[in-house]
Amino acid sequence: MIDESIGPLSTNFPDQTFPFPPVGEQQQRYLLKGLQGAKNTERAYRADLNHYRRWCQENYLDPLPATPILLGQYCSYLAPIKKWATIARRLAAIGKWHELHGHDSPLMDRWLKATLKGIQREHGTHVNQSAAFQAKQLKLALLDLPTERNGVPRFTQIRDKVALLLGFTGAFRRSELVALNVQNILFSEDGVVISYYGSKTNQTGQLEEKALFYSSELAICPVRTLKRWVNLLDRQTGPLLVRVRKSNELTEERLTAQSIGVIVKTYLGDHFSAHSLRASFVTTAKLNGADDSEIMQQTKHKTTAMIRRYTRLDSIKQHNAAKKLEW
Repeated sequence: MIDESIGPLSTNFPDQTFPFPPVGEQQQRYLLKGLQGAKNTERAYRADLNHYRRWCQENYLDPLPATPILLGQYCSYLAPIKKWATIARRLAAIGKWHELHGHDSPLMDRWLKATLKGIQREHGTHVNQSAAFQAKQLKLALLDLPTERNGVPRFTQIRDKVALLLGFTGAFRRSELVALNVQNILFSEDGVVISYYGSKTNQTGQLEEKALFYSSELAICPVRTLKRWVNLLDRQTGPLLVRVRKSNELTEERLTAQSIGVIVKTYLGDHFSAHSLRASFVTTAKLNGADDSEIMQQTKHKTTAMIRRYTRLDSIKQHNAAKKLEW
């Protein structure tokens, strides 16, 4: 049986050796980090490779190096049961695995490309995206969220409110949310600036900042809610979003990224996910007249194409140029 905990993509697989060039130990470390990519991507690739290797084992095939014919067979097996996005990601993992072990990638083969094009045409490439909620849905959920009991702050509810408000108004990814620290929050008369280092599209750890502003409605104001939470934490450093014990006792244990999804589903419904916070920000801002450059300032997207991808306009009548025709 294949070991599910095969470690980083760059470590030795069974009977495989990473082909380092003749360089020093420190350069090897930098080289390895440059090849690995984002941790979340590596985790997904690791699971994909386990599936691929298991399939090869069951069919008595050698997984590395893979021939284009072998990969065509593997993708043909996946096509009726998996979405195109899954197939594409598994191919990317296999390509990375070949790169890490010094083999040429078989993904450029023209016959394999033709096979993949046939899969796309027959099964489609539609991606089910995270649903976006309307701003008023979030507002109603927050207004119904009790943050005190008999004058005593309810830490779980206040923390969840902070997570929802920051996730929406700051267009944060869930990994970015849980990585926020108290020392990187700067309040001012205008609002608050939140700093963080590194993200999915910023793998070199450059400083990024997001600004949040006061709302006229106190119950849904992200700045006032965040300020109250920071005061309750009563410390100058450490994680912002932390676990709360059942006894209503704060800890300094950072929430996991999966916790954000649970929070969203708890207050907004199972139809939504952590990614809905970010998608809802883009959609709401777009419907309210924000241009792409303004949205990208908050989302940190690099291209306007990604803004279009994130915009969820469920009704054909929304944001439709036909409404602006004058005859």
